[in-house]
Amino acid sequence: MKRWNILASKPIVEHFWYRLRQDTVQLPDGKILDDYFVSIRRDVVLIFALTPDRLVPLVRQYKHGVQNVLLELPGGYVDEGEAPDDAARRELLEETGYTAANLHLLAHVHGDPTKDTNTLHLYLAENAVKTQEQALDQTEDITVELLPLLHVRQAVLQGEICVAGSIATIYLALDHLQQLSKTCDG
Repeated sequence: MKRWNILASKPIVEHFWYRLRQDTVQLPDGKILDDYFVSIRRDVVLIFALTPDRLVPLVRQYKHGVQNVLLELPGGYVDEGEAPDDAARRELLEETGYTAANLHLLAHVHGDPTKDTNTLHLYLAENAVKTQEQALDQTEDITVELLPLLHVRQAVLQGEICVAGSIATIYLALDHLQQLSKTCDG
C-alpha cells in the first residue's frame, strides 16, 4: 500500500482551538484530489481511573457538537511540549480532583484517521484518590460521578456512556485489569 503524495497544502482555518487545511493529493493510481480537508488537532489523553474502593470517576458535561450532556472518562488536550503522561495526570486532577499512584499506558489510537491528525493516548490510573477539588477552566461545567467498576461495562452497553474514545479506553482498561487478576490468581 502506497502513501498519497501531497502536491499542495493550504490553511483554511487557523484558530487556537481548531485548524483546518486543504490538501491537493495524488493517489497511487495517479488520480488527483484537490479538495481533501484535514483537521489539524492536538493530541488527547483519556483516563480510566480506579480508586482503591473499585470506583471509576467519570465526568458528565455538555458537549456542544452533539448538543447533549454526556457521561465519559476524564481527559483533554495534551499541551504543546507536554508529555502525554503528564497531560493525563493533569487532566485527571483538573477534571476530577483525583491523583493516581500508578499510571499505565493502554494504547495510542487514532479517533478519525481519515480526517484528523491527532493521536489519543489512553491510560489506566490505578489507586486513584481524591486529593483536591476540581480545577476547571472558565468554560467547563463538569460533574464527577463515581461508578462501581462492576457497572462500567453495563453503562456502555446501555448507551449511558456513548463517547467512542471513552468506550475504547474502558474496554482496554477492563481487559488489562482482567489480565492482571488472572496473573495474580494463577
